[in-house]
Amino acid sequence: MALPLKEMINAASVSVLAGGLAAAWAAFPRDRFTARALDGLDGLELKDRVRHVAAAMHDALPLPYPQAAEIVRESASRAALDMWSGWPATDHTAVHGVGHLDAAMDTLAVLTPRSSGEFAVRPFLERYRDDAIKIMYGWAESPDEHLRRLASEGSRPRLPWATRVGWLMTPGPTLPLLDRLRDDPSEYVRRSVANHVNDLAKDHPEAALELLGRWRSDGGSHVEKVLRHAVRGLVRAGHPGALALLGATPGSGAVQVLELEADTVAVGGKLGFTLTVTADAAGPLVLKYAIRRPGSRRVFHLGQREAGEAGAAFTLRRAHSFRPVTTRAEPPGPRELDVIVNGRVAATTAFTLVEPAEAGG
Repeated sequence: MALPLKEMINAASVSVLAGGLAAAWAAFPRDRFTARALDGLDGLELKDRVRHVAAAMHDALPLPYPQAAEIVRESASRAALDMWSGWPATDHTAVHGVGHLDAAMDTLAVLTPRSSGEFAVRPFLERYRDDAIKIMYGWAESPDEHLRRLASEGSRPRLPWATRVGWLMTPGPTLPLLDRLRDDPSEYVRRSVANHVNDLAKDHPEAALELLGRWRSDGGSHVEKVLRHAVRGLVRAGHPGALALLGATPGSGAVQVLELEADTVAVGGKLGFTLTVTADAAGPLVLKYAIRRPGSRRVFHLGQREAGEAGAAFTLRRAHSFRPVTTRAEPPGPRELDVIVNGRVAATTAFTLVEPAEAGG
């Protein structure tokens, strides 16, 4: 069973970071740093653990920030830093380097191939705006895919878990980055670009669609895959322009059959269902389904089918899992399953989520 993410910041990750810092600076008080970093760590959640270790790191590096930054950069070549051992180092950069743009951004550039700096770069974008984004334009030209991804990911308008930077919420400032990276040879980078445009589309759908339309006109080896991933939020919402960009006729298509394997499903179990959808005309059928209960509606991807002619029929079978997860509660009770075809709810059926004992009985 996988460890909770917070437990990845632990004695082992602190030891790796301590080893790198000690190798980079002979005077580094390794034992004191380790003791302070571990003191009280177990009682903290993930981001608080990161901050706690970063604070211990600052205490053990009582130097002007540019000198401390040199040590941190050198430590990256002296130890096998990864996401968990390196995250406190990027947090240290965000907190204590904010008055030293060039030294801090250089440090994030060194750390990010080992532990991505997308959260740490946000304070610099907030404080330095034009100067910081120009540095990120340079990152977009880097031969290192991690640094190219940081240029896109760190400037996302709605980057999850990150602080919001107001001026990134408007279309325009990050377009040079996206134009440069939209057809990047690395899927890792292209996926970030698509996520960035999906963020943009939540607040400025027409600007996002205009951008994607231009990319399609300009061509590229990967443009269609990036486009499909970038419009997923708009397609989920049934936006006509997004469906049209995929070649689908908004509202077209019908569900002839929708059958559940059972009308009750236990928490922890799966809801199996089968549907047959028919096309009203030739072209794509973009298929989604939604699980609804009072106060909640979650939409999921079913697939896309290409109809060669009107009347073409497709049968799909799926199983939706109700496995409990820590980030979302699923209380027992009535539910509805919607099938969405080209942005329109084309069929609905009801079922009930029950406790496992009820299902077994």
